[in-house]
Amino acid sequence: MPILQDLTEQLAKDVVDAMDELGDDKLHDRVGKVLLDASPTTQEAFMTAVRVILAERKGRKFLEQTLRAKREGGTAPQAPRDSAGH
Repeated sequence: MPILQDLTEQLAKDVVDAMDELGDDKLHDRVGKVLLDASPTTQEAFMTAVRVILAERKGRKFLEQTLRAKREGGTAPQAPRDSAGH
């Protein structure tokens, strides 16, 4: 359902921005609980969007550090070994 994805993606972006502004890395969990109370389907879509945003940030940071190391003659960061990711 496009409206579900659109709304939960925008909410996830707004919540992640608020997490940065507030310095609260657990805000998404509390918002997720509010959503779960109203709609488990919405909560699931929201939490997926949050995980995607946060994972993309981690990947981008790793890429930027790797490129900076190459360009400046430094040591590139190591990727996690045997990650238990999906």
